[in-house]
Amino acid sequence: MNGGLFEDFKNAWGKPNNAVVQLILINVMVFVFIRVTEVLFVFADARGIHNYLLHKLELPADVGLFFSQPWTIVTYFFTHYDFLHVLFNMLFLFWFGRIIQEFLNSKRVISLYVLGGLFGGLLYIFIYNFIPFYSDRVAESLMLGASAGVFAIVVGAAVFMPNYTFFLLFLGPVKIKYIAIFYVFMSFIGSTGGNAGGEIAHLGGALVGWLYITQLNKGSDLGGWVISFISFVKSMFKPQPKIKVTHRGGSRRPSKKAATTTESSSSASSTPQAEIDAILDKISQSGYESLSKDEKQKLFNASKK
Repeated sequence: MNGGLFEDFKNAWGKPNNAVVQLILINVMVFVFIRVTEVLFVFADARGIHNYLLHKLELPADVGLFFSQPWTIVTYFFTHYDFLHVLFNMLFLFWFGRIIQEFLNSKRVISLYVLGGLFGGLLYIFIYNFIPFYSDRVAESLMLGASAGVFAIVVGAAVFMPNYTFFLLFLGPVKIKYIAIFYVFMSFIGSTGGNAGGEIAHLGGALVGWLYITQLNKGSDLGGWVISFISFVKSMFKPQPKIKVTHRGGSRRPSKKAATTTESSSSASSTPQAEIDAILDKISQSGYESLSKDEKQKLFNASKK
């Protein structure tokens, strides 16, 4: 083999416009870490320590406990314990996330995932503390899993391209709007069952997915602050280049021809937002296949910005 596992990981992580794979890698790495360390702690006869650490990643329904570990509003949606749980969450993230990534870019995959996870978690805490039916579950309830963020992406993709079709085993071609409706309905009727907290979080994520794409079609990106915050955090870990300032006598003005060329190339490379919105409306009504080659290219160019 040319290169090793680390090199493959590095290439997958560093590839541009690859948020879906990056989110999957984070979730899988956390899952592997949790399960491997569990075995090590069992061998060391210290499983209680492992359980304690796991609980520090899970989101509690108890408000007092949550305020003592507020980071769990983020860590819970990157944490899984059961293999099937992480497997199906990552499959749905891959299938539906690719649609958002391909047509709206990676940043919006991340925005949907984070916003869905945050709102789903907050809705879970709110419902458990303010609806009397759940009051006897609050003290012991802990939640983990990426489902709220994944539901935001599933519903977001379905709102953005409702007629996009998946070919499902035993069922054949199914439009993704029906897949999203089915899973939202199942979460709704399961919101009073044994996994009530998880189902409530699913509904919160679904609401975010619908609202995010609806507002995006109107020209408002609700997730802009998420990307700005992530960029700020990244900038804190990047070494700042040393800037050397020099001065030369005289001034050099660009020629009129050069200025005209620059202006014309800048104008050609940008597509008006109204034109992009019209293309998105056309996709929502008639599907991606209805776009002309020129419209597809404009949407692709806009997605890279």
